[in-house]
Amino acid sequence: MKKINLKGLDLTAYTETLANGLDVIFVPFAHKANYFISYATRFGSEITNFTPSGEKKARKVPDGIAHFLEHKMFEQESGEDPFAYFSKSGTNSNASTSYNNTQYICYGTKNFLDNLRYLIQFVNAPYYTDENVEKEKGIIAEELKMYADLPDVQLETKLRENIYHVHPRRVDIGGTVEEIYKITKEDLYLCYNNFYSPNNMFLLVVGNFPMEEAMSVIHQELDKKENVEMATVTPIKEKKSVRKKEETFTGNIQVPKIGMGLKIAIEDLEMEDGLELDLYLTMLSTMLFGSSSLFRERVRNEKLLNSFYTDWDNTEDYKTFLILASTNHPESLISEIKEELFKHELDSSMFDRMKKVWIANEVKMADYIDPTVNNIYDDMIRYHKVIPNKVDMIRKMDIKTLEKIVSHIDFHNLSVVIMRAQEENK
Repeated sequence: MKKINLKGLDLTAYTETLANGLDVIFVPFAHKANYFISYATRFGSEITNFTPSGEKKARKVPDGIAHFLEHKMFEQESGEDPFAYFSKSGTNSNASTSYNNTQYICYGTKNFLDNLRYLIQFVNAPYYTDENVEKEKGIIAEELKMYADLPDVQLETKLRENIYHVHPRRVDIGGTVEEIYKITKEDLYLCYNNFYSPNNMFLLVVGNFPMEEAMSVIHQELDKKENVEMATVTPIKEKKSVRKKEETFTGNIQVPKIGMGLKIAIEDLEMEDGLELDLYLTMLSTMLFGSSSLFRERVRNEKLLNSFYTDWDNTEDYKTFLILASTNHPESLISEIKEELFKHELDSSMFDRMKKVWIANEVKMADYIDPTVNNIYDDMIRYHKVIPNKVDMIRKMDIKTLEKIVSHIDFHNLSVVIMRAQEENK
């Protein structure tokens, strides 16, 4: 295995790519008692239009199929329930689907080798029938209806619909009730066979575990898994503008909520290194809206915030900065956010201070398994590799580069939604 020292973090990663293309990443924590295993594929809800391996014509599969497929992986032909298998040894297990990936996980302190082997085996053994697919539709339909009633989900869904013209990220990860009822077992096998291929997957293990024995199990189980030629995902022709600038709607809430999305075309930013760009955009949003920013201090003093959440939505061609908040004064808060965006003042002393805090947080998180898993997992999804020098890259960041990036951003390319309590409009 290749040894990678994660500079400045006192961590070492070991990587190996199997002959069939599957990446294996180990990060040992000798001073911990537990372990965490993630078996992942770069197949998520945004992939619904693709040309399958060996075919010449693109196909459109129903929205929500990646999430549906994840559910069905836990139904094995043997009748054994994977959750029950793991729980016998006090091991936790789960799975999750995002816009661009699906992962299957288990974590605990016991039966590491058995659990590693079983996780690989059940993810490699799809079992779809007409009957079990039909049964699952009702279950997922109820799940979708339940989540659709949550105000935060309604807010983000409306915001995404107004940001994106055609991109699948305007659709909920789980799809819609109408779409999931179109799914067939043939659709599931088509997606599984094209995207659950070793060259589109990786296995990440972090914690206290025997590396040599783990690698032996992985070779035994995965060397025999055949690769397929990658399906060709149909390019998404998304416009640079937001689809809708403003919208107000009502919901079953007491305190109004707002959502804002700043949509940025990557090609306009003139930076080839994706990781470096992400670091600078993270720095920008932290300086403007982070917990210790002047903006947060000001709106807290003005009592404009009940809750405040920010995130970056990363697609192949766009970076979208999302803000979700609850406030008794939505118009005032929106005005304050717009003022901060339009001014985007970048203070060099704050920039240097934020770098130091960021590096300190990276070093602190590296002492814990969960944040280490999250960091490396995100890097494998986004950049397809372990990043050995992220701390050095942060340390070398300079404000002039940030100012250059910022100069290419159209801060008026915003979508704003307000969710009001229903009684407000009565």
